[in-house]
Amino acid sequence: QTQLVESGGGSVQAGGSLRLSCEYSDDIWRERCMGWFRQAPGKKREGVAGEEGDGPTKYASSVKGRFIVSRDKTKRTLYLQMNSLTPEDTAMYYCAARRGVRCPDPDAAEKSDFHAHGRGTQVTVSS
Repeated sequence: QTQLVESGGGSVQAGGSLRLSCEYSDDIWRERCMGWFRQAPGKKREGVAGEEGDGPTKYASSVKGRFIVSRDKTKRTLYLQMNSLTPEDTAMYYCAARRGVRCPDPDAAEKSDFHAHGRGTQVTVSS
């Protein structure tokens, strides 16, 4: 069974940076869309960023210009570099994988658009 394991979360002050990692156990995701979601307390899970199987990336409007998604296929690891963090970025961040090559627009993506999900890593940004 595919496993997606996130790491790298933590507490940081506003303006700081964090890099999240998601290790995946199965090469079937190698050429497929992988991405990140987040969910703040009391809010709906929302798409953050995605990397399509052949490389193009997509970002939610709320993080564009601040976050960078990338993947090292030799290490089976997806990354999310988060810069210029604000308290509004505080959430549990989840890695996800989709059977298709293309990623949905993160501003409209739903959890059900993806076929495997990690358990999340907490990011807390203080002002």
